[in-house]
Amino acid sequence: MTKRDISMAVIRRLPKYHRYLSEMMERGVDRISSKELSEIIGFSASQIRQDFNNFGEFGQQGYGYNVNDLYREINSIIGLDRTYSVIIIGAGNMGGALANYGFQALGFEILSIFDNDPKKIGKQLCGVDIRDVNILETYMSQNKIDIAVITTPVTVAQDIADRLIISGITSIWNFTPRDLVAPEDLIVENVHLVDSLMTVAYLLNESNGSVS
Repeated sequence: MTKRDISMAVIRRLPKYHRYLSEMMERGVDRISSKELSEIIGFSASQIRQDFNNFGEFGQQGYGYNVNDLYREINSIIGLDRTYSVIIIGAGNMGGALANYGFQALGFEILSIFDNDPKKIGKQLCGVDIRDVNILETYMSQNKIDIAVITTPVTVAQDIADRLIISGITSIWNFTPRDLVAPEDLIVENVHLVDSLMTVAYLLNESNGSVS
């Protein structure tokens, strides 16, 4: 089975495995069974075994999984055994929060931030240079960029995406409340924070009996 054959449901569970395995390593856990992992993560033991079997045989019957080895395997499967060059378009609150988050520790190196505000251009945000968005295409022609993060106002999000696509970007992480129009072969991950907040509101009201 190739990576292209793996379902998105499995792919979206990988980061959760990675996160919990990292926490177990920090606690000094050496090995764990699928049943024990199930109790911690919340997926069924059979689901966990099926997920891992998509990528190979990692455990041993009667022993379980070596936590360090499994973490390294998941790390490699996700692709965190290399460094990714990242740019952020939009030096506002969201752009600043992402620049300050600490993604560098996972191998995501933020090279530059772009904005159109003359008061911000030429300064730094969280130690990253803020450049004029008008030179975006020139910058991309001179630097290999793996991921572009869009945190602009929604009114210019598609225009920025179009410019990135023309410049050869292959993956976009979109934090604007708009689903971008993009070629099918372009990787686009839309993060709609308001949608998540509305889901919380619905569940809160449902639990309080307020939803008719």
